[in-house]
Amino acid sequence: MPETLRALSRRSVVIASASAVAATLLPTMTFALPLPLQPNGVPRMSSGFIKTKDGTDIFYKDWGPKEAQPIVFHHGWPLSSDDWDTQMLFFLAEGYRVVAHDRRGHGRSSQVDTGNDMDHYAADASAVVEHLDLKRAVHIGHSTGGGEVARYVAKFGQPQGRVAKAVLVSSVPPMMLKTASNPGGLPISVFDGLRKTLADNRAQFYIDLASGPFYGFNRPTEKLSQGVVDNWWRQGMMGGALAHYEGIKAFSETDQTADLKAITVPTLVLQGDDDQIVPFANAALLQAKLLKNATLKIYKGFPHGMLTTHADVINPDLLAFVKS
Repeated sequence: MPETLRALSRRSVVIASASAVAATLLPTMTFALPLPLQPNGVPRMSSGFIKTKDGTDIFYKDWGPKEAQPIVFHHGWPLSSDDWDTQMLFFLAEGYRVVAHDRRGHGRSSQVDTGNDMDHYAADASAVVEHLDLKRAVHIGHSTGGGEVARYVAKFGQPQGRVAKAVLVSSVPPMMLKTASNPGGLPISVFDGLRKTLADNRAQFYIDLASGPFYGFNRPTEKLSQGVVDNWWRQGMMGGALAHYEGIKAFSETDQTADLKAITVPTLVLQGDDDQIVPFANAALLQAKLLKNATLKIYKGFPHGMLTTHADVINPDLLAFVKS
């Protein structure tokens, strides 16, 4: 055998032997350093999944020092926890622990065909909170996420003593649908139209919504941000069509009057007066009246998606409330 081939053969044997040893040692090495645990014995992770009682996998993010006060973010329809990136980075820089999850049927969570309603949304949020053993938390919700916050705080967080404060931003409670007891709501034809448009061409519908009324880009004074539109579309298309379709009923027809009346923790209510998605007169103004301990702030000319378009204004206001 030529000397070159002998050398290659010897080298192959050495490499193969080393690989075999490494393969034997790797499992031991992988688990030699256990993950740090929370007080409740659950490993601390920066992101992951929890499984709810009905078997739904809920994706969550958990950034920052675990001993710090947690700020929990609840996203709007049909988006994901990614919609809170700007706020999560902002509060993380201020030293807070920041947590957000993808609602069932949205983002990276399971695309289930059951439980697409406000009760399950709140129960799923509670499952994440309990898994991470969050206490003294401030819960901030946008749009449908505000409905989720109201139901969660009233039904789970407040009775369990886990909530310090709440924030409702451009949120759907007490109810969007026009009824005899809610004359300022929107007619059912509006929501039937949303369902039809979604079923006909969800992808185009999400482009039109993000590039139009959601961020106020249809106003002549506003400049469209293609990156913002693309990010909204990306998040929307990650979720399931069925969950989004059924979610329209959840955010429009759920009467949360009782939820708002039950909340006693300090609650900040924020909305723009140019919100073309959730009319502020039947949302923020009513929320402030029904809540026992509310602080109301209306922003002139701000759109539904003001957390993105006017983060430079909203974020400091959120921080001031959290610190107050």
